[in-house]
Amino acid sequence: MAKEGVRVWCDGCYDVMHFGHANSLRQAKAMGDYLIVGVHTDEEVSKNKGPPVLTEEERYKMVRSVKWVDEVVEAAPYVTTLETLDKYNVEFCVHGDDITLDANGKDTYHIVKSAGRYKECKRTQGVSTTDLVGRMLLMTRGNSMSHSSDPGMPSQDDFESPYTKSCNLLQTNSKITQFSKGNVEPKTGDRVVYTAGAFDLLHPGHVDFLEAAKKEGDYLIVGLYDDDVVNDYEGSCYPIQVLQERVLSVLANRHVNEVVIGAPYPLTKEVLDHFNIDVVVRGMVHNGDHRTDPFEVAKQQGIFKEIDSGNSLITEDLVQRIIRNRKLYLDRNKKKQLKEIRNIKMMEEMKSNGQ
Repeated sequence: MAKEGVRVWCDGCYDVMHFGHANSLRQAKAMGDYLIVGVHTDEEVSKNKGPPVLTEEERYKMVRSVKWVDEVVEAAPYVTTLETLDKYNVEFCVHGDDITLDANGKDTYHIVKSAGRYKECKRTQGVSTTDLVGRMLLMTRGNSMSHSSDPGMPSQDDFESPYTKSCNLLQTNSKITQFSKGNVEPKTGDRVVYTAGAFDLLHPGHVDFLEAAKKEGDYLIVGLYDDDVVNDYEGSCYPIQVLQERVLSVLANRHVNEVVIGAPYPLTKEVLDHFNIDVVVRGMVHNGDHRTDPFEVAKQQGIFKEIDSGNSLITEDLVQRIIRNRKLYLDRNKKKQLKEIRNIKMMEEMKSNGQ
């Protein structure tokens, strides 16, 4: 197997994939030239962390959709070994600056660390899968994560990962710039495609749709609606992720060339003219305000098209997976919370001992 410059390895569960996952992969890719990402099976994830929300096939798809990923290895071992790195001609492994433990409480990267084939990237503050699962369990207005009036429901503290508890996402222009790097203006003659929506909790249904949308032209622009707009047509529990989070998730998708932040609802002629849009697309499965057709102006101009991505998954389906197995995910999050607290104490002890 030939090397393509410096080959880098990352691995993980990548369940309910979010912009924090994408940011770690972006940082890892910047350390080399070719990024290989190993994804664990459902069996391994269940054994070591608890039941995943997405199936392994869905998680493979999500990782492949990230623009910094060059190759995905399915069914990667939970504990990273030198044999794995050697098999793929990888020079080193990259992980965030936190500790990941297996079911036996052992650092999953202890082998590659001892061999000097491990590097760290900065963990993204303000998001975690634990937090997102907690949001779906609570489903409170405006993502305030306030305490539920139902005594049987968990409190806010039950769902805040210690790694993200101290702050919410603080969006900066530099972070958007980092995620936008490589995006260019459409070339003369490019067929420009536009779509718009919430793209809340970006999932395999969104990914398949974005891929299908990109095939309608050469340059794909995605409009993201403000939180208030999404809340108005989806209902008081949505969006699960605020606009700033949704922007980063969509920017990380390999099929997307540009994002319109706070896109107008409904679509206007000014937007069509400004971006020289040739076709406006929407999926076969969608939610929206049935009182208003958000794409009426595109239909009037004869440039609207409804496309079938072959995937009917919507955000509500993920929420229902959580709700149907509520007890499992309550226990999963609680165990994860306690495990992360132990991890933090271990890291503090290691630092105090000069390790």
